[in-house]
Amino acid sequence: MSRIVTLAKTNRKEIKRFSKFLAVGLTGFVVDFGILNLLLALGVIFWLAQSCSFFAAVVNNFTWNRYWTYPDSRAKPLLRQLGMFAVLSLIGYAIRTPIALLLHGPYTALLQSVLGMPPATAELLGKNMAVATAVLVVLFWNFFSNRFITYSDVKFGK
Repeated sequence: MSRIVTLAKTNRKEIKRFSKFLAVGLTGFVVDFGILNLLLALGVIFWLAQSCSFFAAVVNNFTWNRYWTYPDSRAKPLLRQLGMFAVLSLIGYAIRTPIALLLHGPYTALLQSVLGMPPATAELLGKNMAVATAVLVVLFWNFFSNRFITYSDVKFGK
């Protein structure tokens, strides 16, 4: 872990890459939450809606990361790189899903009891808050695992 902290402090290029990764993550967040809320509005059950929205965000994020955040990684074959990104994303999904499922009930209850929100509003906002919390947790897994595995061919530079 100290190696990672040292790299971030001494390597401006990595800080720039992390900033781009965050920007890509923001677009993924918009895709994720847009699809999540669309599917919930259509009556799709929560775990399936958040699963579909997650995978749509993965496709978005892979594309932007390959072509914008890590353009010098394109020497690696597309399908091999996509496979690595997908496996790491599935691990992220395995981290994210239980967090989202465990937190949406307490968030909903909190919104109803403390803020007095109507049940349907509290339920929808509670689900969104649960997924947002899970996304923040998984953000760090995604960056570091992809930097050192998927984009390992990209040299560290100053």
